[in-house]
Amino acid sequence: MFLAFKLSDIITVPFGYLLSILYHSTKNYGVAMILFALVVQLVLLPIKAKSKKSMMKMSRLTPRMQDIQKRYASDPQKQNEMIQQLYKEEGVSMGGGCLWSFIPLLILFPLFTVIREPITYILMESAEVTQQIIATIKAAAPEIFTGNSIYDQVIAAQAIPQFAQELSAVIPGISQATLEGINFDFVGVNLGLIPSWKFWAWEVYDWAHIGAFLLPLLSAGSQVLAMLVSQKTNDSVVTDKNGIQDKEAAKNSQQNQSMQTMLFMMPLMSLWIGFTVSAGLSLYWLIGGVFGTITDAIMTKKYRTIYDAEDAERLKRAMEQDRIEAEKERVRAERRAANPDGITENTSKKKLQKQQRELEASQKAAAARDYAARKGICQEGDEPDCMSGIADRPYCKGRSYDPNRYRSNPTEE
Repeated sequence: MFLAFKLSDIITVPFGYLLSILYHSTKNYGVAMILFALVVQLVLLPIKAKSKKSMMKMSRLTPRMQDIQKRYASDPQKQNEMIQQLYKEEGVSMGGGCLWSFIPLLILFPLFTVIREPITYILMESAEVTQQIIATIKAAAPEIFTGNSIYDQVIAAQAIPQFAQELSAVIPGISQATLEGINFDFVGVNLGLIPSWKFWAWEVYDWAHIGAFLLPLLSAGSQVLAMLVSQKTNDSVVTDKNGIQDKEAAKNSQQNQSMQTMLFMMPLMSLWIGFTVSAGLSLYWLIGGVFGTITDAIMTKKYRTIYDAEDAERLKRAMEQDRIEAEKERVRAERRAANPDGITENTSKKKLQKQQRELEASQKAAAARDYAARKGICQEGDEPDCMSGIADRPYCKGRSYDPNRYRSNPTEE
């Protein structure tokens, strides 16, 4: 418990000092809470910017992730490896956007402590003095306290001015600032009271009750608006590999489905908490939702400028590739038109080498025949009368030419 208490002090003590300074400067709890919400949102702005950038990066990869999931549907391990590789190439941290978005929720729980313990964190009284104040007022007016002791400080802080004399007698060293108590009134609504959702059971229908009833509704509505704007801006950067917006992929993405679930769960949680704690927290949530919607639009415009430039470059490369493919197809179409029957010569390497060998062999054979003819050598397939020279040329026969000279029986005619 000691460790948990010390860890909570890291947030509750600075928040308490900030809220105390703002309250004593404005003398109005509602104005102090609005300024407090704005300061907290500004402090969280870098975290929200990082979360927004990460979520937009993941949204841009949705079409490529869906393509990987289809191609490796039967191999989950390979699918996960390819998705991790895609994240690494694009510089995206898996789950980074969700992790950063949980930090404001972690801050919210210590904030509950600051709001429900105003004597400790706004009036800066010790735990001993705080207990004496509550005990003194309870003894004088026990009916104003509810059965839930969690909000005893909120109730006592409002009643301190009425029991200033009793408190001064019991606690001699109590400061004048503490005896003034805390003014929870803001535009006619008591931010220290817990709103009642059972409007049919109200005894009085005045602005104090109606305003307190509307604060949780407006708070939940601001959460819905902020999430709708965030979802729409994230979907606007979902582009395919060519840099063209893919609305269908954005609609069917897992991230979009998760956002749809949170679109109902978060506002409902905000609404439920709004009717179980003092109205000051709903005011804080309302201001945070409005501020978040405005900053989300600004951050989206900033990052869209970067992503639009990347998409334009990707589209340019895609168009150049399409032009190259179209030119190749045009050349192929011209070839098909020139040879409609599709008859093509075999231009394989082995075929060309064989044709070359056959050509060289025929050339050698022709040269050999020509040489043999010039030398009078009878080649296979030549006429047997070709004994020497060229038989049908008279000038090759010579003066002593005798056609019957080599016959075996020259007398037989």
